[in-house]
Amino acid sequence: MRPAALIFDVDGTLAETEELHRRAFNAAFKEAGLNWVWDCSSYGDFLRTTGGKERIAAYANSVGTKAIDISTLHRRKTEIYRAMMASTKLELRPGVKRLIDIAYKQSIRMAIATTTTRSNVDALIAATLGGRVENWFSSVRCGEDVTHKKPHPEVYERVLRDLSIPPDQCWAFEDSRMGLQAALAAGVPTVVTPSLYTQTDDFSGATLILRDLATPYSAVVSRGQAQLAAVPGPLLALL
Repeated sequence: MRPAALIFDVDGTLAETEELHRRAFNAAFKEAGLNWVWDCSSYGDFLRTTGGKERIAAYANSVGTKAIDISTLHRRKTEIYRAMMASTKLELRPGVKRLIDIAYKQSIRMAIATTTTRSNVDALIAATLGGRVENWFSSVRCGEDVTHKKPHPEVYERVLRDLSIPPDQCWAFEDSRMGLQAALAAGVPTVVTPSLYTQTDDFSGATLILRDLATPYSAVVSRGQAQLAAVPGPLLALL
């Protein structure tokens, strides 16, 4: 069935941004006089806590650090991240731009459902697609819009209300188990493209799992409940 809407996660799904986030966190920590260093091996574990402020709070609690202004620290991290993005030639993941272009030309509505901040979304879209995020997406719901972050389905529920489209007529695109759980809880069939930090996640329940959105039909990854025979024809046509 042709989808009525495509709903995209951002970090790790539209672009491989998590390493840039990690570097921005470390730069903010150093600037604040904290001796925290999040290395690549541990950062994947930290990503199981969704939301930057929540991640900082959880880590501070785990190492017994008190009396830090989490909101100010996270705000500075976001500023550093945006500056890094502006000076880095960041590209969308393979196949993403093509899928967005085809959906746009075919008047298939698109939306964003993410737990990152709106400013991060704005910066990514400006750097990779050009123009304002509203030029491309009918609904943009971010971490500031929800009380409960992924894996809770709230962000998807808000997007679905904005679109006024039944969940089973949409396709979600995610890169992590947490995102997949959120989409499935909202009733949205989900295509997963594992990213740098989510390669070992359990993606049971996904409609389809691909290396990326440019992967040929013959190279589809079969994992969990996703099988080669389950590849939806309309998605192949959109790619």
